[in-house]
Amino acid sequence: MSENKKNPFPMYRGKPLVRSGDTIYYGNMSDKYVIKIDIKTKKTHQDMEIADKCIVQLMLTDPEIRARKQIVKTSEKSGLYLALDIADAWLTRALAE
Repeated sequence: MSENKKNPFPMYRGKPLVRSGDTIYYGNMSDKYVIKIDIKTKKTHQDMEIADKCIVQLMLTDPEIRARKQIVKTSEKSGLYLALDIADAWLTRALAE
């Protein structure tokens, strides 16, 4: 219960996930890098909408840099699981530098 008060966001592999519409941010905004996942298409499975095509972007969090220059890497993945899998690998490597 006390852990939920510290971080109100859902966690994936120790980093927060924040969703705004069809955009998901993965990582801490206080770190040098964060991942942005844009859900481009969805499909219906058993009366539920699930993410189909996702654009994954590794981004710098420095607000002084223009938006285009913030993007370090980008990739398109089929499904949210594959998008989160590559997002975690990219973010872990980038933050280890």
